[in-house]
Amino acid sequence: MNPVNNKRVIIEGVWPEIDGGRFPAKRVTGEKVTVEADIFSDGHDEISAVILYKKAGEKGWREACMKLLVNDKWEGVFTITDLTAYYYTVEAWADPFKTWQKDLKKKLDAGQDVKMDLLVGIGLMEKTIGLASVKDAKRLKEFMDIIKNDKTRSGDKAVPVIFSDDFTSLMFSYPDRSGATRYDKELEVAVDRPKALFSTWYEMFPRSCGSGPGKPGSFKTCKTMLSEIARMGFDVLYLPPIHPVGKKNRKGKNNTVIAQKEDPGSPWAIGSEEGGHKSIDPSLGTIKDFQDFMEEAGKYGIEIAMDIAFQCSPSHPYIKEHPEWFKKCPDGTMQYAENPPKKYEDIVPFNFESDKWKELWEELKSIVLFWIEKGVRIFRVDNPHTKPFNFWEWLIKEIKKDYPDAIFLAEAFTRPKVMHRLAKLGFTQSYTYFTWRNKKYELTGYLEELTRGEGREYLRPNFWPNTPDILPEYLQYGGRSAFLARLILAATLSSNYGVFGPEYELCISNAIAGKEEYLDSEKYEVKNWDWNNPDNLRDIIARVNRIRRENPALQTTWNIKFHDVDNELILFYSKKTEDLSNIILVAVNLDPHHRQSGWVKLPLNEFGLDLGESYLVHDLLSDDKYIWKGESNYIELNPFIVPAHIFCVKNRLRRETDFDYYM
Repeated sequence: MNPVNNKRVIIEGVWPEIDGGRFPAKRVTGEKVTVEADIFSDGHDEISAVILYKKAGEKGWREACMKLLVNDKWEGVFTITDLTAYYYTVEAWADPFKTWQKDLKKKLDAGQDVKMDLLVGIGLMEKTIGLASVKDAKRLKEFMDIIKNDKTRSGDKAVPVIFSDDFTSLMFSYPDRSGATRYDKELEVAVDRPKALFSTWYEMFPRSCGSGPGKPGSFKTCKTMLSEIARMGFDVLYLPPIHPVGKKNRKGKNNTVIAQKEDPGSPWAIGSEEGGHKSIDPSLGTIKDFQDFMEEAGKYGIEIAMDIAFQCSPSHPYIKEHPEWFKKCPDGTMQYAENPPKKYEDIVPFNFESDKWKELWEELKSIVLFWIEKGVRIFRVDNPHTKPFNFWEWLIKEIKKDYPDAIFLAEAFTRPKVMHRLAKLGFTQSYTYFTWRNKKYELTGYLEELTRGEGREYLRPNFWPNTPDILPEYLQYGGRSAFLARLILAATLSSNYGVFGPEYELCISNAIAGKEEYLDSEKYEVKNWDWNNPDNLRDIIARVNRIRRENPALQTTWNIKFHDVDNELILFYSKKTEDLSNIILVAVNLDPHHRQSGWVKLPLNEFGLDLGESYLVHDLLSDDKYIWKGESNYIELNPFIVPAHIFCVKNRLRRETDFDYYM
């Protein structure tokens, strides 16, 4: 058997490496990529290792040093700076200089003669001088002369030079990597703009922002809502489908099969004689009205997110123009959508197994491009798990080649592996199971899975306490305090969150008996909301969102850590920046009906605090301030006032006068 190569170092267990490198990891600009690898060799030689990384289009590699953690596990970090794909791999080598330094120190500590070892070192220096720049080579020769002229048994003059920072740094700058091992894969990082990591969504039906009963809204009337949505701190306004609504098999109030004349139908039943996916429902206005609305929203710092629902009503022009894109029943009728026992008589799904699937894919891509050209960059995708994975991977890659700032949110309340696959193949953000995680162990377990599991590298969660389709039991029976608690949990556990707007803002909890569905759902009728309802949450929503904007620790999901509290109905967790300049503690009463109290315990050393030190915690919700001391402190939460604390820790209390400053 012929030898394959003479590389001594082994590199394996590289992470992140998603499905063997099949899919990229994900980051936004400004985030770091932490790369781990198992690196080892035969014998006792010291090893050096680096991450090699580059931006798409660059020819040469940049380098970031890796450090040994424990048990042959190495780690290094590089930072994403540009909105483009990055590539990385790992290189490592047996390092003769590092080995020589280590062995020399051992012999010196043992009092042994090192004259021969100094000669070995001189040989290493001569090789390094041959690799160095003119300036550095000159400096290395000066160091080498000192070592050569040292004739002592213990290297009295040479040793201080050999272990000096200047000399060591120079030698490390020009390593002999002729025998280096390079990992056999170049792995990818898909990069998004920062809003992919930190965004605050408000969902609203434009037709429900009219001026009174019997007066449906339009893009023009919706402009009056923008200032309040901005005041509440939302930076993404998500609109359900704005296209013409089908008339054939239109659904009536509460999803009844027979619609009345005045029933507007479900916006997800897209298409009529007035147009399809590239048209706007005439009742809402024109394409120009929509663009004017987007421009006005932009003045308030709000981006418009458009719904992408790749399905048709039986009235859609595609039905006549491209019947080959749809399935037919044995009796010749068009097959409508079903999810037994549910029936969607007003919706016809595309047949992605059609013989004309390539033409279908291209047409669907053209829909996305049509709206991108009109200025849309954020898309909430309806039920992506009911379309082929390959289609989404192709579509998103095609779009992001020219529009890397595009964001796609996967509305996929589906099986875990399906949800993760959609995230891997390109969706920027993902709906999650947060909607149904209510108990302490459910929330802690799920957040640990999202932030510490493999999905952390590619699945960005977006937490929604409710949607037009889902009114969870916790909100149905928990009252206003339940809406408050779930709002604060969504907004502080995840850096991306959203609410189904007016229904959440006004604590609407009327459900169809025995179901997690809204009674008199806005999906099937135009609403006229009573914005003066005393139960509205707009002010506390505005406060929570302001807290998110003003505290960098809340602008990422990955830094969450749960802490002990001696009450299973209180959830207690922290988020902090790396430099500890911003430390946030959150305590939430999970019981919407009763006051709960307990002792919370903090690992003070992780926050830069001494065990016996007093520190101030400022509740950003109530504006109350408390002086805590030590690891354990008492909290009490009344759900009928505010069911949570969001504390900002002031960790610079060193003198008594500081207390006056913070109080």
